[in-house]
Amino acid sequence: MTMLLVLGTILVLVSFLLVGMALPQKQVQATGGLGRSLAALEAMGHGDAAEEMTKELETPFSERVLAPFQGRALAIGRRLSGADNAERIYRRLELAGNPVGWTVDRVVSLKVIGAVGGLVGFLLFSFMLDLSLLMRVVFVAAGVLAGYMGPNMYLYQKGYDRQLQLAKELPDAIDLLTISVESGLAFDAAVQQVARNTDGPLAEEFARVLQEMQIGNGRSAALRALADRTNLEELRSFVSAMVQADAFGIPIAQVLRVQSSEMRTKRRQKAEEKAQQVPVKMTIPLIFCILPVLFVIVLGPAVISIMDSFG
Repeated sequence: MTMLLVLGTILVLVSFLLVGMALPQKQVQATGGLGRSLAALEAMGHGDAAEEMTKELETPFSERVLAPFQGRALAIGRRLSGADNAERIYRRLELAGNPVGWTVDRVVSLKVIGAVGGLVGFLLFSFMLDLSLLMRVVFVAAGVLAGYMGPNMYLYQKGYDRQLQLAKELPDAIDLLTISVESGLAFDAAVQQVARNTDGPLAEEFARVLQEMQIGNGRSAALRALADRTNLEELRSFVSAMVQADAFGIPIAQVLRVQSSEMRTKRRQKAEEKAQQVPVKMTIPLIFCILPVLFVIVLGPAVISIMDSFG
């Protein structure tokens, strides 16, 4: 009975929370459902009854239900999050390449919606498992935490994969920049060649640098913004060298040649480092997966023969 009472209380609280999130922040005024019905009845005398009656039904479902629900979730998320939460989310979006449709407000609202969905989903799933009350509470709390942290985990993984792709593409892009500048092109034209003839996140970043330069930002400011949008140390070093070369009047072709050589050296060193890590990483599956099977195959028949002999 105690467990049923606790679960019933949780379900009631969840229902109140869902109703509160679905309602708008302000109270419903006279222009709500009753007001619209009265307006429709009054419009019958003017021949606009059909239009008034179908006006609400013609509104898309996303605007009638999903938009208010997301707005309420956004308001709750802003109250729960800290003052600098928006800056941290914006930083994650920048590292992830600003996915289409993802904004700071959407991430905040998705965190609240994910928490509510995790609460309801894990609570319903807990009834299918034979768990004690304490384990059920822990299970549901883990679902709420997973739903709340889901958008952050997605953005983190997206940014991590993007940084790896940038590190993979950077040496080849600098080689192309070096060849273009040494063939007589200006640095801006060389960057345009890289953005046009390559694919991937680095080409998108170079295209953004060109767009910022076209709207009036200086070359140094656009390159510094490129470094701020990434966590890649090699790219930061490249941007710093190019900014210094632009400030002191050093020939860009010479700087690009040095940077290209350093990038190739660092890429070779990273490959050697990963190759040296292979024996260490193979130790765990060797001990726990391969050696036990070999022992069973080699010593199994001998053990069976010994047991038969002594038996």
